[in-house]
Amino acid sequence: MHATFTPEETAFQEEVRTFMQSAFTPELAERLRHPETFKEATIEWQKSLDAQGWAANGWPVQHGGCDWSATQKYIYCSEMAAVGAPDVIPMGIKMVAPVLYSYGSEEQKARFLPPTKASDIWWCQGYSEPGAGSDLAALKTRAVRDGDDYVVTGSKIWTTYAQYADWMFCLVKTSDEGRPQQGISFLLIEMNSPGITVSPIISIDGEHHLNEVHLDAVRVPVGNLIGEENRGWEYAKALLNYERTALAGVAACKRMLADIKGLFRGEHRAHCLAATADVKARMADIEMDLMALEFLELSVLNKLDKGQAPGMESSLLKLKGTELQQALQALRWDVTAGFGSVSQFPAGGQYLASHLSHAHRIRREYMFGRAATIYGGSNEVQKNIIAKYGLGL
Repeated sequence: MHATFTPEETAFQEEVRTFMQSAFTPELAERLRHPETFKEATIEWQKSLDAQGWAANGWPVQHGGCDWSATQKYIYCSEMAAVGAPDVIPMGIKMVAPVLYSYGSEEQKARFLPPTKASDIWWCQGYSEPGAGSDLAALKTRAVRDGDDYVVTGSKIWTTYAQYADWMFCLVKTSDEGRPQQGISFLLIEMNSPGITVSPIISIDGEHHLNEVHLDAVRVPVGNLIGEENRGWEYAKALLNYERTALAGVAACKRMLADIKGLFRGEHRAHCLAATADVKARMADIEMDLMALEFLELSVLNKLDKGQAPGMESSLLKLKGTELQQALQALRWDVTAGFGSVSQFPAGGQYLASHLSHAHRIRREYMFGRAATIYGGSNEVQKNIIAKYGLGL
């Protein structure tokens, strides 16, 4: 790795920056904030990235990915975060797609990869269950072979954006022989199949991101099995490594830190605490930790450049990245004091509409951020992985 950009990398940075500043408009950003326009706006944004050839930038080139270096990936994420633009919804392009192009049949790749890349398919993840969250080996959803179909019965929970999804990639139990992990298979299930019920879960931030999905004798063609029966645990572990790497959120953390610094000089400064020595010390500690995490992320990207899958480092990224996200959310809440905790202002108050929007965002992101150290495999699980594979304990 090097600390300065080459002329070619500087040109690439300018290309990405120009696109982000022009394509991610305030109007699009506003539509992404509202549930009634969220999916349409997300697909529009992802299609604009795909038109640039950037939506599936981490895929192999033969499947439509970019032959980017680790530095180019870093530049892309940084410039996207700088304008506050979201990355692609990860369940399709970043999670199920690597499983498909790594373990799927040629027919499955041809059927699912192009529409996933083009955002014509919206995916959700059927992993966690009531009683089987981070302990995926304890899942109970069962798939029984019946001729050319599997008959799937069970429940999945905390299923993000299942209310929008066309397909779910799902871990199911297909055998009770051997260790629990040895009887799990990886199925693709169409969400409009008879027997599927999606029940909303309103999270602590008051938003509808999550759902419980009930599967009552849902028939799934055997052709929707990825890889071999009873080897789904192997495929799921590979997927989780990519998911946990993405959950570090380094670029988003850098933007949030800049947002906090901006509170002391922006239109909201009158409602914020002063930049006391304590606040400055907290910001400095976070900034140092974030710099260290950024270099770890770059080292993982370099491994990916060499065709190596992320290993124990993905758990380190997930562990520290989510802790930093929560630290930043807490700092922003503290800096804005009571202003950040309100959902509406009293009538006649001298506030701008932007104050209300800003306060709502601070409160909502803080509330939902409490889950960051749980989803994607709880941080306690990540510590066990680091202890086992990193320290040999």
